Amino acid sequence: MAAAAAIALAGCGGLSGSGPSASGGSLAQAGDLSGQNYVVGGKNFDEQLVLCQITVAALESAGGNVTDRCNTGGTDVTRQALLAGDINIYWEYTGTAWASFFKETRRITDDNELYNLVAQRDLEQNKIQWLDKANFNNTYAFAMTEAKSQELGITTLSQMADYIESGRAPAGSMCVETEYNSRDDGLRGLEETYGFTAQNPQVLATGVIYQATADNKCLFGEVFTTDGRIPGLKLKVLDDDERYHVTYNAAPTIRADVYNANPAVRQVLAPIAQALDYNTILDLNGKVSSFGQNERDVAREWLTQKGFIG
Repeated sequence: MAAAAAIALAGCGGLSGSGPSASGGSLAQAGDLSGQNYVVGGKNFDEQLVLCQITVAALESAGGNVTDRCNTGGTDVTRQALLAGDINIYWEYTGTAWASFFKETRRITDDNELYNLVAQRDLEQNKIQWLDKANFNNTYAFAMTEAKSQELGITTLSQMADYIESGRAPAGSMCVETEYNSRDDGLRGLEETYGFTAQNPQVLATGVIYQATADNKCLFGEVFTTDGRIPGLKLKVLDDDERYHVTYNAAPTIRADVYNANPAVRQVLAPIAQALDYNTILDLNGKVSSFGQNERDVAREWLTQKGFIG
């Protein structure tokens, strides 16, 4: 009931920016979804809003009857909406499924292995079908300003750890969000993996860290790798050279009953997943996060430029 109520509220917001349906393009040749009903949901942050609008337009272009329920809510609300059938498709992340849905703590460093594990388990246990994953990884990371990275010669997490452990970094120079600070697979695991101890890290609200890092209030700020504010604020993401952080590849997840009604939905969305590499999603996210463009417009402009829709 709570999920349904949240969907009803979110749906009003999602539909407010609606306009003419998408049509034509190469996706229409990939599969015919005529007569199929899709209720497309998504989480409540910029990347998810873009992915949701891309999906709405793609399914429309292939003839599907599409209801826009973008901006469904946070992870728990959106996932429960899918399981309950209030929505029937949205993009999820492999790392989220592994750690949050299946409560796994094993570190899987191969992204294809992780995808196959979560896809198989979700289908068997929950009748949720995972479609092709995108070629980007929206995982945890640490960033510095480009200027500080160049000045100090720090481009990797190993170099960051050495700098902190040497005592050259002042107390409070590392900034993390509350969840990352408290999770075993967050800051504590990072310290163990890289062999350092953060000195009085600042715990800040999600989203605040980007600007604080750009303003040099944080020397090392916890970020998400595909956040559009990274290029806008001229931040440098440090390489996770020990591959500590779990991979978060995005993929459309769809209820198996809806998928089985017309499996061509996989062929329709597969070219999109293939085209969404790191630089592409960073650019799309940045247009929304840094330049304030409407996510629906950003999604459809990109799809049109790629020839996916007419």
